[in-house]
Amino acid sequence: MTQPHRTPDGLVIVDKPSGFTSHDVVAKMRGIARTRRVGHAGTLDPMATGVLVLGVEKATKLLGHLALTEKEYLGTIRLGQNTVTDDAEGEITSSADASGVTREAIDAGVAELTGDIMQVPSKVSAIKIDGKRSYARVRGGEDFEIPARPVTVSSFRVYDVRETVAEDGTPVVDLVVSVVCTSGTYIRALARDLGADLGVGGHLTALRRTRVGPYGLDAARTLEQLQQELTVMPIAEAAAAAFPRWDVDERRAKLLTNGVRLDMPAFDTAPVAAFGPDGRFLALVEEQKGKAKSLAVFG
Repeated sequence: MTQPHRTPDGLVIVDKPSGFTSHDVVAKMRGIARTRRVGHAGTLDPMATGVLVLGVEKATKLLGHLALTEKEYLGTIRLGQNTVTDDAEGEITSSADASGVTREAIDAGVAELTGDIMQVPSKVSAIKIDGKRSYARVRGGEDFEIPARPVTVSSFRVYDVRETVAEDGTPVVDLVVSVVCTSGTYIRALARDLGADLGVGGHLTALRRTRVGPYGLDAARTLEQLQQELTVMPIAEAAAAAFPRWDVDERRAKLLTNGVRLDMPAFDTAPVAAFGPDGRFLALVEEQKGKAKSLAVFG
């Protein structure tokens, strides 16, 4: 008798193509993996390419915790033009000659946008304002403000500065940059704010996400490659890479998977991945008053 197909629990690291929404990739993966239980850990704009972390089957329970991890990007910022969307997808709203912008001024502007900053997300984004998506409010012609929120940009570096001329004849400057930041940081908002600080406007023309937490492009596969061979990172391996590890004996393993709050050692970060003596991934836990509180049980 033929065994029914079963998709393994784990993560799929996709190298997202440009033009696809994160939801498009999830829908495609549902077909490839032959399961409805697929989700993603944080969206990536349609224009952007690169690392999109998907969870399959039980690993969908990991995604909310992975979404909070650090992310890394390579991108191109154009100084001299503003757009509706703060990226190349939107209509140009203003142009200014950026040829007089010096490297010193660029470096000073970048420094101002590095560290713990308050950032106003782009209006054409999925941020909810009073329960309604910001982009839907824009499409409806509403006039509204998005409150600034704290984000951390741990690294913002300029690798190349290129003077060029835009299609409308405006002298512009393209910057090749890398950014390491916390979840929820909008790279196109960094482009917009850098342009505003320099007095010429700015928007993002290209973006590639190179890392989400511990998962980089080296582990990513294109949708075409995944169609040929579905590569799933086992859930235990994925958890061990992303979270601090706590190994427990068999007795504690049974108690933990039954929801008993055990004494647990202190860890520098949370949540913590608990593993049994056989290497089995048991649960994601966090410490509360010295006890382990289960956030998601897998074992």
